[in-house]
Amino acid sequence: MTELRSPAPGPAATGVGARAEHIGWPTGRGRSSSPGPAERLSTRGLHGPEAEPVLLTRRRIFILPTRHGVLFAGVLLVMLLGSINYNNNMGHALTFLLGALALVSILHTYRNLAHIQIYSARAEPVFAGQTARFPIFLQARRPPYRCAVRVQGPDQRAETTDVPFMAGTRAELRVGVPAEERGVARAGRLKLFTEYPLGLFRAWAWVQPAATGLVYPRPEPGLPPVTGEDPEPGEAVHDRHPGTEDFRGLRDYRPGDSPRHIAWKQMAATGEMLTKQFGGGAQRTLWLDWRALDGLGVEARLSRLCRWVLDSHGAGHRYGLRLPDQVIEPASGDQQRQRCLSALALFQTGAMDPTAAREPGEHP
Repeated sequence: MTELRSPAPGPAATGVGARAEHIGWPTGRGRSSSPGPAERLSTRGLHGPEAEPVLLTRRRIFILPTRHGVLFAGVLLVMLLGSINYNNNMGHALTFLLGALALVSILHTYRNLAHIQIYSARAEPVFAGQTARFPIFLQARRPPYRCAVRVQGPDQRAETTDVPFMAGTRAELRVGVPAEERGVARAGRLKLFTEYPLGLFRAWAWVQPAATGLVYPRPEPGLPPVTGEDPEPGEAVHDRHPGTEDFRGLRDYRPGDSPRHIAWKQMAATGEMLTKQFGGGAQRTLWLDWRALDGLGVEARLSRLCRWVLDSHGAGHRYGLRLPDQVIEPASGDQQRQRCLSALALFQTGAMDPTAAREPGEHP
């Protein structure tokens, strides 16, 4: 067996983000830390992930005029005063007609959101610093058809249903959640809202799905110099420079692949990012050992181990992982990569692996 050892820690080994068991709304200059009375009132019943499916009943839906609605009301008031002042019957008729349309639109705005069921599904694993995309499914339980329903996630970006959906059919959206720290990302609170049909009123409701996703540690940029122990008797050794092996072909690019292995010529010709695969040399078995990184902090160790897992997988090696609380035996392939990265993501978090659990969106 060959064990990867690390050189002395340098400045690049610091500054890696800490772990997290819950990733929710970001805090920053762009978002007010004190929501208004309407926001506080509409979220008062949310105290954690909800059992799915979540049904939007009348007690969960709130409705207020939009800026255009307030401006429209002001215009109607001016029209009414002018009609009264000049005793203009046509002015009265137009004012009352537009006012009636506005009042009727309140009902249609509410009905566009009422009796919608919300399902969620597990997000695909991402690396810290990326955005986890949670699939959100909307299903209408009653007529009429629904359209222009929007879902806003913690990244403050609103996704809109592309096509109208009727009772018994589903519409799928993907809501982004910034995954700044490793661990388990949660969908957090989502805001469903609509301004259909006239944009004069906005109806909204808050939900908190139970969907989760795994966030791997942020891989350390580049691969530090590696020194290995002499192999055990009978164990094969290969050149540490994968580029000197036989070229095996191309595969789709995966986050974390070394820039040295990217097929830049093919990318320039086709626009598709591919990674070169090498082989032909004797396969090497590596141990990625936590103890070989003495002197680094917890997150810096995880970041470097993450980089080693990605590079070992990309080179086609057999590799195992030794952590203080877990040992993963040497193997190769996508399942081994997922096992090792999951162990690094959940290290000392006390959280369960969401990829091993039943998806919240899986309903009979």
